[in-house]
Amino acid sequence: MKHALPKIPFPGFKILDRYILGKFLATYFFAIAMIIVIVVLFDYVEKVDDFTELHAPVSAIIFDYYLNFIPYFINQFSGLFTFIACIFFTSKLAYQTEIVAMLSGGMSFRRLMWPYFLGALIIGSLSLVLNLWLIPITQSNIVDFEAKYIKSSQNVRFDRHIYRQIEPGTFAYIRGFQHSSKHASYFALEHYEEGSMTHSLEAADATFNPDTKRWTAPRYTTRSFDSLRMEHFAQHRNLDTLINLDINELGRINELVKTMNIHVLNDFIEQQSAKGSDDINLILVEKHARYAYPLGTFILTLIGVALSSRKVRGGTGLHIGVGIALCFSYILFYRFFEEFAKSGSLPVGVAIWLPNLIYLAIGVYLYQKAPK
Repeated sequence: MKHALPKIPFPGFKILDRYILGKFLATYFFAIAMIIVIVVLFDYVEKVDDFTELHAPVSAIIFDYYLNFIPYFINQFSGLFTFIACIFFTSKLAYQTEIVAMLSGGMSFRRLMWPYFLGALIIGSLSLVLNLWLIPITQSNIVDFEAKYIKSSQNVRFDRHIYRQIEPGTFAYIRGFQHSSKHASYFALEHYEEGSMTHSLEAADATFNPDTKRWTAPRYTTRSFDSLRMEHFAQHRNLDTLINLDINELGRINELVKTMNIHVLNDFIEQQSAKGSDDINLILVEKHARYAYPLGTFILTLIGVALSSRKVRGGTGLHIGVGIALCFSYILFYRFFEEFAKSGSLPVGVAIWLPNLIYLAIGVYLYQKAPK
C-alpha cells in the first residue's frame, strides 16, 4: 500500500515574504515612476506656451504645479499599476516554476497570498491618505496655479450661470462672477412655495465682501405675487444682504469638492443636505469614491495573483493581456456606475460599491480555481 509523502513546511517563510513583498512593491513603484515621467513630459509640452507667455516662474512650475500634480496622478494610476505589477511579477514566478516549488514544498496558496496582501495594504493605505487628506491640498494649489498661468483655466473656475439652493424653497442665482474682484454682473434671490415663486430680489453689479460675508449693490428690484398671482415691482437703493451661501460654494462643484479634505467634505455634505442641494449626489459620490478606490487595491491584487499564478502557454504576455483587459473593465464599470450615482438612477452607496463587489466575486472565483 502506497502512503502519501508528508508535506514538509517550506523553509525560510520570512525570507520568501520579504522577497515577494520587495519585488511586488519595487515593480509597482518603478511602473508608477515611469508613467509619471511620461505624463509630466506630455503635460509640460502641452502647457509650455502658456508658461512662457504668462511668465510663470520656474520655481512655481516645479513646486506649485508639478509637485502637486504628481500625487493626483499616482493615485489615478495606482489601481492599474498595482494590478500590472502583481501580474508581471507573479507570472514570471509561475513561468520559472517557482510557485510550483513553493506549493510542492508545503506552502498553501493562501499563505502565498499574505505578502501580496501586505503590499496591497501599503499601497491601499497610501492611496487612502492621498484621497482623504493630501490630494485636496494639492488640487487647491493646482487650481490657484492654473488660474494664474494657464489660459484655458482662467475664468473657468466659476460657471457663467451659478444657481444654488441656499435653504429649502430659497435659491440664489449669480451670473458672471469674477473671483478676483468678487463682483457679479447679476444677482438674484428667489423664494418658492409649492413650486411657485412668491417673491424675488434682483440686482445688477453686485459685489461680495469676504470680510462681512454680505452682498451689496447700488440698486435692486423686488418682485412679489399676490393671491391672484398679480406681479408687483419696487425699486430700491443700496442693497446690503447676508445669505446662507459661502463664496467657496460658488465654484464648480466637481472642482470644489476635490479641494476638500474628508473633514471639510463631511461638513459640506451636512450643509448641502440641510439646504436640499440638487448636487448632493455628486458630492456623495466623491466621498464614497475616496474609500472605495483604495479598497479596490486588495481586489485587484487578489485577481492578479490568482490569474497569473498558473503557468500557461503564452507566459507573461498572455497574463498581462488578460489582466489589463480585466483591470480596464473594472475601471470602466466603476466610471459607468459613478454616472448612475450622480444622476440619481441608483443609490450612491450601491452604485459606487457595486463594481468592487462584482470584481470581488470574480477574484474569489479565480482564487478557487488557482493552483492549490
